[in-house]
Amino acid sequence: MAPAYDVEFVEREERKARFLVRGVTPAFANGIRRAMVADVPTMAIDEVRFIENSSVMFDEQIALRMGLIPLTTPPEGEFVEGDTVTLAIDVEGPGTAYSGDFVSSDELVKPADLNVPIIDLKDGQRLEAEADAAMDRGKSHARHQGGVAVGYRHLQRVEVVGDRDQFEDEEPHIVRGVIEDDGELVPTSEFDHDLTVRYPGKEVRIEDVPNAFVFHVETDGSFSVEELVTRAIDSLEQRARELEDAVQL
Repeated sequence: MAPAYDVEFVEREERKARFLVRGVTPAFANGIRRAMVADVPTMAIDEVRFIENSSVMFDEQIALRMGLIPLTTPPEGEFVEGDTVTLAIDVEGPGTAYSGDFVSSDELVKPADLNVPIIDLKDGQRLEAEADAAMDRGKSHARHQGGVAVGYRHLQRVEVVGDRDQFEDEEPHIVRGVIEDDGELVPTSEFDHDLTVRYPGKEVRIEDVPNAFVFHVETDGSFSVEELVTRAIDSLEQRARELEDAVQL
């Protein structure tokens, strides 16, 4: 019988989310985190050909900046690792060359943000180049990491023990993440991470909830949080199958 996992979103936006997963071990939680960082292929600029660069910045410096511009990654099946898409840019000063100035040969692959500055151009300066974006994984290079902030913490359960002694000094009790209070999930940021703000005058006991982890995930815009998580899970499943096949040989 397949294990029963329970997933509940605490915060949910397209590029940023916090969600609770119950019924997983610490090792499995860390496997999900590592897969989101290193195993999910994304598109990123890999090679740049300069036609004209009369700015004050060397070609190599501009190419590095271009390589760090997040690009939208098409749905699974549209591209495979090693496939490339060409983007072109041609900007003349005075003005700033932005990521949105790139023109892509494929509508599925384009800058995820249009306002990333590349270089300020003075009067008479020009930047014209072609860039090849390739599909690769974060374990090959950081520019292919679609998850820019991926982490997890134990879910913590808070229990009110009783009233604090009348003349006892109340010192801050700082916790971070998400707490569970009578079944309610509460981000600690809602009470400035200080339990004495949420439970003034009370003695509380806090403990980790076994096999329950709160993930905080942010993407660079290559795809949504849901896509990043599901592609990471697919990657883990594929590697598990490959290991199973190898063991059975």
